[in-house]
Amino acid sequence: MNQSVEPYRDAEATPIGHSAPRVEIRERQAWSVNGWIGVLTVAACGVVAGFVAQSSTKDITIVPIAVAVVILASLVIVQPGQTRVVRFFGSYVGTVRRTGLSWIVPLTDRRNVSIRVRNFETNHLKVNDADGNPVEIAAIVVWQVADTSRALYAVEDYLNFVRVQAESALRHVATTHPYDDPTDDGLSLRGSTDIVAGELADEVAQRVGIAGVEIVEVRISHLAYASESLRPCCADSRPTRSSRPVPVSSTVRSGWSKMALARLSERGIVDLDEERKAAMVSNLMVVLCGDQPASPVVNTGTLYS
Repeated sequence: MNQSVEPYRDAEATPIGHSAPRVEIRERQAWSVNGWIGVLTVAACGVVAGFVAQSSTKDITIVPIAVAVVILASLVIVQPGQTRVVRFFGSYVGTVRRTGLSWIVPLTDRRNVSIRVRNFETNHLKVNDADGNPVEIAAIVVWQVADTSRALYAVEDYLNFVRVQAESALRHVATTHPYDDPTDDGLSLRGSTDIVAGELADEVAQRVGIAGVEIVEVRISHLAYASESLRPCCADSRPTRSSRPVPVSSTVRSGWSKMALARLSERGIVDLDEERKAAMVSNLMVVLCGDQPASPVVNTGTLYS
């Protein structure tokens, strides 16, 4: 009796990563007051400690001194373009964005997070465009931290996270468009730079949003065919509006070798036997497909010597 076997399916299965716990946190303002109020409070504690020291109960002087030390430890200086993320025994308290001297919650630790606009250039990536041609592409990404709490606690290292995700998005966008469109009817990496940059900015923004980062601008800084896809002596037979060389496949190059032999035979320039034809095809393929320029060799003998 034949029985059909159903593939195993888990009804509760979910896509990878969707069921993993994530740090759900949002930036909020930490408690803080003008730091000069804390300075005046410290000065007042010093005056009180002086009066108490002159009385008979000198042991009480430790109280205003301890209060003054705690207040001094709670004073922070925030420079323009910087923030302080405050934690109280491991719990996120809030973020101080007020510039200058501030008095914050005592017994807390703080981490400095810059909210200034930053930029970097990605590595020169080698990818295949929509037509399968290898191209080199790079982009400049302008970004800044919008949510300091998510930048610190949602990802391990937000600086490296932004760089890696930007290069990943650049690879994806570069593979969805051809390098050039001879008809100018569609999108291309070379002819629609602004549109491609807009698509790239949107995709990078979606990828780095989990880290509390916003993208200001993305621009393509380098775009060219990869060196192995170009030969200075070769050009595709397709009509183009520019005289630049375009990549050609190995099939086309082998066709050139066959056409060269046929032309030599038709015009009677040289009479080649099968062995000499094989040697000539081998030499032509080395010249057309080699990564380095050909080095001419003067042959003073014969093939059969």
